[in-house]
Amino acid sequence: MAETRKRITIAVLALGGQGGGVLSDWLIAVAEQNGWYAQATSVQGVAQRTGSTVYYLELFPEGELRKGEPVLALMPAPGDVDVVIASELMEAGRAILRGFVTPDRTTLIASTHRIYAIAEKSAVSGGAGDGSKVMEAAAKNAKAVVMFDMDAASERNGAAISAVMLGALAASGTLPFPRDAFETAIRDSRIAVDANLAGFAAGFEGRDADKAPAAPIDVVQEGVRRLTEYQDADYAALYLERLKAFADPQVRTEMARALALWMSYEDVMRVSQLKIRRARMDEVREEVKALPGQIVHVSEYMHPRWEEVCDTLPAGLGAWLLGNRSLKRLFAPFFAKGRRVRTTNVGWFLMLSMLARRRRKRRKTLRYRTENTRIEVWLAAVAGEADPAAAIELARAQNLIKGYGDTHARGLAKFETVMEAYRRVRGTPDAASTLRRLREAALKDEDGAALERALPSQ
Repeated sequence: MAETRKRITIAVLALGGQGGGVLSDWLIAVAEQNGWYAQATSVQGVAQRTGSTVYYLELFPEGELRKGEPVLALMPAPGDVDVVIASELMEAGRAILRGFVTPDRTTLIASTHRIYAIAEKSAVSGGAGDGSKVMEAAAKNAKAVVMFDMDAASERNGAAISAVMLGALAASGTLPFPRDAFETAIRDSRIAVDANLAGFAAGFEGRDADKAPAAPIDVVQEGVRRLTEYQDADYAALYLERLKAFADPQVRTEMARALALWMSYEDVMRVSQLKIRRARMDEVREEVKALPGQIVHVSEYMHPRWEEVCDTLPAGLGAWLLGNRSLKRLFAPFFAKGRRVRTTNVGWFLMLSMLARRRRKRRKTLRYRTENTRIEVWLAAVAGEADPAAAIELARAQNLIKGYGDTHARGLAKFETVMEAYRRVRGTPDAASTLRRLREAALKDEDGAALERALPSQ
């Protein structure tokens, strides 16, 4: 005779700072206030983003106790979890992969927003996991699914995402407790009560932030805005003048995006400019949930190489220093290693401000001369390509060039390899497909091994 299941098992998968422990405490409070026996454990991890923790709870009705306290498990077991709560989409995918989500038992409650893992961020391109695969797996593997952008709902209400998840759980009907029991637990915790009650209500109603229809972005207009902020109005005018060479609408659109990115290349001045912007500090304060009046210190990792130092100098002087082997042996070791600097300190802030102001002299620097020459060669190649499909692929090849320092050097080497291969296949019927294949291969790894394998035979 099959045993009637009395206990309820809950696994919460949350990232550091998302209030998974608070959610666990709220659930214990709800269960105990309603006469249930509750046990909670947690196992912390450090390999995922800001650290992922699995909180596991088992609830047991005290009315069922006959021979003392029940023996409850300390960790979730595959195929034996009634409720899985995931604070981010890929955390839901991780729960599915570990077998915690099953179609005969599990209600899956998850936020659809993403917090990207280090491996996704550090990929050359296209490293982000496919969220649609997780959504499909959730629909296939769970008994019931509650999914929406809970992060957006928490931001709108100034609440912790754990409050929104609690609301979604309460509304799912998987726990035998009334709504007011969950709200009482929030009040009794005395943690941002008003905001978390608002977040709970949003989760209960299954609402994310109100979203207006997204307005289409004019790529050219955005390029002008970007380059004006990067340098000045004259630099943006040069951008518009260069785009006049491209009459085909699709080619022009691709070139508008790619040219704006290349012309706003990252040099020491640009990096300094970005790091001291007020908007960036506002983003940092919001990210760490700093209260008004709280002092936030920001420590940055910076690694300008000897080459970047020479690039910021007037073209003639920079080229001379870069080509002087004796001076390079003498001074390059000082720039061989990166360092962490506190950019919110007065000294380093003033240093970065001074470097950012040097962008007014950018057109006289060695880096500008070098990049401008490369851009002109690329522009001529795209403008001279009669096949629009091949011209579009040439435009998209610019995506290989990004960042600064070693990252920029690797990307530039791949770009030049692709351009050299293009010169050999130019005018052939398969020029566009060859360029596309090489570009995609170049994006697969950092060292360029896949690109080398994909190169056409001599």
